[in-house]
Parts: sequence; C-alpha cells; structure tokens
Amino acid sequence: MPSALIVREEGPVLKRRKLSAAEKPVPSRPSRIFAPYRTLGLVSSTDVPFTSIPLGKTTFQITTSVGRCLHTYDLRRGLNLTFITRPETPEDITATFAWKDRVFAAWGGTLAEGESGVWVFKRGKRIAELERPAGMNESISQLLIFGSWIVGCCSTRLEVWKSGTYEHYTTIKSSRSRAGRGSETLSGVFCNMPTLLNKILVGKQDGSVEIWNLSTGNLIYTITPPKLHTGAVTALQPTPALNLVAIARANGSVVIHDIRVDKEIIVLNQSPSIATAVTSISFRTDDRGAGEDGRKPGVMATAGPNDGDVTLWDLNEGGRVMGILRNAHNPPSTIRGEVSGGISRAEFLPGQPLLVTSGRDNALKSWIFDETPFSPVPRILHSRCGHAAPVTSLEFLPTDTDGSDAVGKWLLSAGRDQSLWGWSLRRDGQSTEISQGNIRRTAKKLGMLGKGLDLDSRASLEDLKTPEITCIACSLNRDGGMGASTGGGPIWANVANKKGNANTSDEPATGWESIVTGHKGDKFARTWFWGRKKAGRWAFETGDGTTVKSVAITPCGTFALVGSAGGSIDMFNLQSGIHRQKFPSPLTPAQARKHKIRQAELKIADEIIIAGPRKFNPGEGKHTKDVTGILVDSLNRTVISCSLDGKIKFWDFLTGILRHEIDWHPMTAITAVQYHRSSDLIALTCDDLSIRVVDIETRKLVRELWGCVGQISDFCFSPDGRWIVAASMDAVIRVWDLPTGHLINAMRLEGTCTALAFSPTGEFLATAHADSVGIAIWTNRTLFTHVPTRHITDGDVLPSSLPTASGEGGQGLLTAAFEDNSSSDPDDSDAALPAQTEQLTAALTTLSLVPRSRWQTLLHLDTIALRNKPTAPPTAPQKAPFFLPALEGAKPPSSSSSSTTLPTTTTSPLPPSRILAHRPPTPSPTSALLLAAARSADYSPFLAHLATLPPAAADVEIRSLDPRAAPSELVTFVHALTARLLQRRDYELVQAWMAVFLRVHGLVVPGDAALREALGRWRVEAEGEGRRLGALGGYCAGVVGWVRSGR
Repeated sequence: MPSALIVREEGPVLKRRKLSAAEKPVPSRPSRIFAPYRTLGLVSSTDVPFTSIPLGKTTFQITTSVGRCLHTYDLRRGLNLTFITRPETPEDITATFAWKDRVFAAWGGTLAEGESGVWVFKRGKRIAELERPAGMNESISQLLIFGSWIVGCCSTRLEVWKSGTYEHYTTIKSSRSRAGRGSETLSGVFCNMPTLLNKILVGKQDGSVEIWNLSTGNLIYTITPPKLHTGAVTALQPTPALNLVAIARANGSVVIHDIRVDKEIIVLNQSPSIATAVTSISFRTDDRGAGEDGRKPGVMATAGPNDGDVTLWDLNEGGRVMGILRNAHNPPSTIRGEVSGGISRAEFLPGQPLLVTSGRDNALKSWIFDETPFSPVPRILHSRCGHAAPVTSLEFLPTDTDGSDAVGKWLLSAGRDQSLWGWSLRRDGQSTEISQGNIRRTAKKLGMLGKGLDLDSRASLEDLKTPEITCIACSLNRDGGMGASTGGGPIWANVANKKGNANTSDEPATGWESIVTGHKGDKFARTWFWGRKKAGRWAFETGDGTTVKSVAITPCGTFALVGSAGGSIDMFNLQSGIHRQKFPSPLTPAQARKHKIRQAELKIADEIIIAGPRKFNPGEGKHTKDVTGILVDSLNRTVISCSLDGKIKFWDFLTGILRHEIDWHPMTAITAVQYHRSSDLIALTCDDLSIRVVDIETRKLVRELWGCVGQISDFCFSPDGRWIVAASMDAVIRVWDLPTGHLINAMRLEGTCTALAFSPTGEFLATAHADSVGIAIWTNRTLFTHVPTRHITDGDVLPSSLPTASGEGGQGLLTAAFEDNSSSDPDDSDAALPAQTEQLTAALTTLSLVPRSRWQTLLHLDTIALRNKPTAPPTAPQKAPFFLPALEGAKPPSSSSSSTTLPTTTTSPLPPSRILAHRPPTPSPTSALLLAAARSADYSPFLAHLATLPPAAADVEIRSLDPRAAPSELVTFVHALTARLLQRRDYELVQAWMAVFLRVHGLVVPGDAALREALGRWRVEAEGEGRRLGALGGYCAGVVGWVRSGR
C-alpha cells in the first residue's frame, strides 16, 4: 500500500500512514502509443469577445480566446495566425484586453472555490501577472486599461491596478440600488470617457449607470434608467462626440446619453416586437458611411447574442436603420440545440472602413464598406472559421496517384453545423471550408438578404446548406487538382434518371469529383471537388427513395456507390453522373419468366439436394434493412456490403449478382465496416459491442475483439493493418493488436469520442469529441519506441488528457523521437513480459536466436575471404602539393633528416628465460570450456560461448581444436554437437558448425578411431532427426492441402 506524508505548518512531521482504497489517488499517465500533440479548428470558440490593437500604421492584430489560451491574428495577412499564448491559464479565460504590445487575460473565478487571476502576455509569452487581491473569488467579465489604470469588472465589485507596476490599487464595491437588496450587483460592463480624468461608467443590473472616480474610490453620480423594468445594462460605449455615451439595455433599447447634463439625446429601438439584447456597440471613426451618398459621419453598429445580424444605424436626424448585415454569423440553433451562434462583438477599426466581428459560431470575420458604388452594408473581406458544432465524421485524404508528399497532411471533417472542412496539418492558413456554392447570393434571390429592414426576420443561411453529413468517401485518383476544369454547370444536379452523357457543358472537364457524402434524412448523396474545394455536379438519389446510409468510391475513382435505409445499393459514374448498376441487378423480362418457372419447379419437388455452396440467381439477395457499409476490393471485382440484417454480402462488380453471403442473423446486427486493402481484411462493428475481422479472400472470420462497454461510435485500421483503434460511448479509445488479439492500449478521456481517423503515414491519430468543436491530433509514439503487445485489463485503463489548443505539453514527431523512455513505467517494458524459454517442449525442434547472417557467413567464410582479397599490393599515397596546408599536429620533415641517414645498430636477441621455457602454455577459453565439458558432460557453457563468437572467431576456434590433447578436443567437440542435437535445440547452428568441422578436420577422421565412433553416433542421430522432421512436414502439407481442397 502506498503511504502519504502529512506536513503541518507548525510542529514536527507526522508519521506516514497507509491510504485506503477510497483515498488512493487516481494515477494519470499518458498513453503508451499516442501522445497529445495539438488541437485544430479553434478560432473563437468561447463567449469572450475579441480584442484588437493597431500595429503601427499598416495593420491590426486581433486576439481571440479559445479556452485557456489566446490566438492572435494579423489582419493585413488575411487573418493569419501569428501568436499562440503559452503557458495555458489554469482556468478558462473570461476577459481580454490588448494594450500597447501586450495582451491582458483574466481567467478563473467561475467556480465557487476556484482560483482566478490576470496574466500579461507579449508575443505569445507570459511576461507578468497582476497582483491578486485578497478575497477575490469572482470572475472578471471585462478588462479595461486607460491612463495609469487597469480595471476589472466583477459581478459585485471593481478591481483596480496600476498599469505601470501591476500592483493592486483598490477595490470598489457596488452601492445598493434603490430597487432593493436584490439589485445591487453589476451587469459586468463598463467604459471610460476620453474627456473625464480617472472616471469610469459602470452598468448595473437595474439599468442604472454609475460614475466612479478611480483615484479616490468615490461614487460621483448615478444615471437612472428612463423607466422601470428596462433590464440590465448590456453595453456601454463612448461615442466619437464628446461627453456622449451609448447605453444598451436588456429590453433591446439603445440610448445616446449626454452625461454632462444627464439627458437622452437619441433613443433607438424603443419598443421592439422581439426583445433582442444588444451586447456590442461600435462607432465608425473615418467620418464616412452615413447619409444618402455615404459621405457623412455618424454610423453605429450594434449586435447581440440572440441572432447573427449586425444592425447599422445612421445617427443623423434622430437616428435610423440604414442597413442590416444579415447572417454575419450563425444564429443560435433553436431546433437542434447544438449549433452555437450569435455575435459576441462587432467593432469598427479606428480610422478604417472595416468592421470586425466574432461570433459564438467559432468564426472571426472582417468586412469592408464600398464607397464606389456606395453600399450601406459591407461585404466580406477576410474570414477565419471552424466548425460551429461538434464534429461527427473524420477521414484523412488517401494517397493519390502522383505520390506527392502531402499524404497524411490533409484531414476532412464534417460536423453538425452542416459543413465540410479540409484541415491542413502543416499550415493553419491553408485550412478551408469546402464551398457549397454562393449561399449569400442564393439567399439574396430568395429575399433573405434583401433591403428589407425587418428586424424580426429569423431566416438563416444555414437553411440553405446541405443537411448534416453522416458518411464520407474519398479517392483522389481522378481529382484534377486546384487548376482542373470542372466542366461547368449547376451544382448537385439530380441526373439519376437521365440517359446518355449528362454533362451538357461545352467546357471539357480535366478531372471529376473525388468526394462523396451522405446526409442525415436525405435521399441524395452529393459529390465534391477536392482540388477546387467546391461542391460537385451530381446528387445521386437512392434506388428506393429512402435515406442514404453509406457511400463508397472505387479505388480507381470512377464510380460511386450509395447504400440506402431500404437495403438498395446503386452505382453511379462520377464522370458522367449516370446510373450504372444496382445490387442486386434487376431482372429482364426473360430472366423474370425463367426465375418464375424455376421457383415453381422447386416448389413441386419434394426434396431439394444442394451440393456445394448456394448459388444465387440474378435479382436475389437484397438487404432487408439499412446498408451500414459498402466497399470495393482493390481490383474492382467484388463489392462487399453489410447491413443491420446481420448479413455480409459479396457482389460481382460487373454483373451485380450475389456470389457469397455470411449470415450472422439473429446473433448480431452490423453497424459499420472498415477495409484494409493491403491485407484484404475487413473489420465490422456489431450491436453486441464486438468488432469482428473477416478475411475477404477466404471469407472466414479470423478475429473477434471484445472489451467495449458502450456503443462503438467509430473505429479504423492502422496504416500497416496491425491495429484496430475504436472509440466507444464510455469515453475510452481502445487499441487491439490483430496478430495476437490482445487489447494493448486504452485511453479514458474527459469527453466521448465521436469520430477518429488514422493518417495514411501512421504519424497522427485525429479524434473528435462530443463536447468540443476542435479536432484533437495525437502523435504515434510507436514510430520511434517499442510498444509491447501485452494484454491489458480494465484496471489498466488510466485517464488521459486531451491535446491543448496551444500545443503546450504536446509531443511532435521530433520530440517523440528523442524522448527519453528510461523513466517509463516498468510494467510497460519488455521486462514485465513473461521470461522467454529456450524451448517450449522437448518434442519440438527449436532454432537458435543467432542472426541468420552470422551462421551463413560462417559456412562461406573462405569464399568471402577470397572475394575480398586485394587484387594489387598497397601503394604509397601520393605526395600533396607544397601549397596545401599541413595536417594539424603533423611535423614537416626536416632537411637534415631527409639528407642524413642515421646508422642502424643491430642487436642480438636475448636468450629466452629458462623459467618461461618450462611453463606450460595457457589454454584458450574455448579449450578450457571443452576440457570442463569433457569432465562434467555438460556442454551448454561451451556451446553458449561458441554461439556468441562472430563468424571469423568461430572459424578460428574450430580450426584450433587440438587432436593431441587429453582428452581429444575433436572428439569432445563432436560429442557436444551430438548432445545439442539430442536436445533438439539450435538446429541450424549445429548443422553449420558440423559442416565447418568436417571441412577443416576431414583428413584426420580416418586415422582416429574414437573420432570415427563419435561421428558415427552423430550420423545416426542426424538421420533420425531428419526423418522425423520430414514426416512432420509431409503431414502438415497434407492437412493444408485437404483444407484447401473443395472436396
């Protein structure tokens, strides 16, 4: 049992005590196989508004919050990602503010006992932290920096710091409102006025606005609401005009108030039909945009979280709505309840005709106002987006025919927000949403984006998108790339019933669609161009008019197959869009008559004797329930389908006739299928929470994998076909090793994994989760480290943390390659595996673990030496030219030594020592081991020593055997090999040693009777072992032949 050390602030250290099972902390360690890398697809995924700052006179930097880190984008570079802050904050970020070259981020305080603070970042790095006030347990909803003050607004008080030293200055608590005790909290918004020194305006829940002096901490004045029940103050923004401030309240009204005389100047939207709170107000400061020609100042933009529209106001002559930017961001979903929407902030950039908006739909956009011709509503300039709802499908792009190095670097994803995205793992700026056509133009034609100013319109651009994507199939073999001609024509034309060439465009197509998708509740499967990142030409309708349940593309990229909820399977040509085949193929009138006669004959017969496998007739074998998976083999010969009816069907690709069927009904129903082309294995998930693996060549079940507790949401093969990775509803990702059938790894995550995909190169695993709009990327550590295939149990499943948005703590490929694994868990190493035995049983002939090249080199050592013999004697190296520098440390020859030859003196050798002459020679290690083996009859140490020698050293030892030794080393050597042969161990190594022995000492054998007797015994044992192995091999060959035969 582990022990815990308890330390008190005062007094000695207490004695260690044992922890009970309930007190034992849950260990947390990373997965043995997958290491967290980073998270893709997060732009503005929280409710925290963005903050912007001018960068000189050329560009602006815009910073958004994505949870516990900040992303900074450069406007001039098209909203390219510039900085990601590190380290991550301990809790989620609640407010941000950019000031000079720094970004301030307030975090925490959302939990009752959670921590909170304000960190300062510069160029993505944390450089300081504001002093934490005593007793601060509230979250900061807004930050503001002006002059020498840093102000943070909480729900009941204001925290004030000095901007020069980051020291806490004072805490200002809200005063009690006239409405009573329940209305004394702040609304979380405040602002400062440029003309008021050290003064701020603070909004309250009762609709009033208080003016505070930060230097003295005194309340100066309170601006009361014009009437009761106006709601809380939702936005405060000073106007370009002096002493005027815009105040928005929860009832949707916006007031331009003169704080100097406490008077309302302009009242906008006094009694809206639907109360839509305004949470963001901004004023255009380039003195353009108002009036009939757009040459007057006075433009204000308002937006809120209840819709995705930005309302533009002309404040001249009492104020009027001059335009509405409809659906700038997704509105909140009221039907599905899953798609985030609304606008968190809309801001005019200082001195520019540019509007920047961020929404809760995970999008950041910039808009530009055209002056010629004048338009009161801006058009889109830049956009940086991601999924607005959790991702439901993932798939890495497959290998294309040209073998480019982009393999495994592009990822397709589909989400509940009805969008299809392509993500680049190399550069975030290349990620893009695949276009579904000009939706805004279509909406304008339908009147959704017209000049009408009805603020109660709830029409959404999402209604013009395709339904939610449920399945994806892709093949790049016929994709024309970015510059391909698509042939023109409308998108998603239904051509299922057309005859002949459906492509009526005069422009020839240089490539056709490479992506096919199925959609929720839709009977059409749609095509997409990957190279052009746009919607395709065809919408393929299912043969029975039911919903599309599965799609597939042939390996050649020419045909698309669509499976329906009614059990039909249809094949279409992607180039022409024409329907080509049905599975099963329909019967002609003649075939129908024949089939009817045949059925009548079978009905009359009393007994039907069927020999061999069942033969299906044309038109037979249709699935009776949803077709949950379709695939085509590598040679376009067989179409394999599975269904909820529990059947796996093998169809002829050309004729559409059913050739074979595997029936698992009523044992289980099949919910999905995955295919690994290199090994011809298919894996099928079933509703009994198992994964079954079938060999499509033999059409036999080869593996059953169990262990999932909840429904299997998604699964895939590893690129080498060795693993199956599956995610289930119990928030665990499991990895099985197919050769052994062991569960070798499992990760318990915080949220349920809804989709996963393995890159074709094996570098990355991508996962999507039910509570996040991002895509988590994991690094495959087995590319650089060994992972044992030891079976693990449910007790070995430990919690793992997801990759972070900043990549902090993540492991890239280079980091994983140079990681020190010495501190890893000893249970995961090979030492934890059972000890390997030299021989499973004495009845088996066992080969040695010596590399094959070693004993083969020993057999052909003479040939290798002859081949490596030099053909010419070595020659002296040529002298270097005099102008080349001498080698470091070399001494130049002296002239005296070259011209004068020193006399050589000859010395006579010393006589040998009489003591050394009478001492016996020291035996070699091999001779000593042979002598010990002859005395003890234990030859294992000698043979183990001989097996460790390299080929040249082993050859020398065999040649050095002394027949004159007592006992004879030759006889002892043969006895050692015979003993090992009787043990049936190291069979190939013993044969190699004996071959070298006979080649070297063959001439000694006729004259040595003991050696001849030892070799005779060796011969008898070798021939007997050879006959035994031959008999076993023949028996195995006969069994295999009988199994493979059709009889």
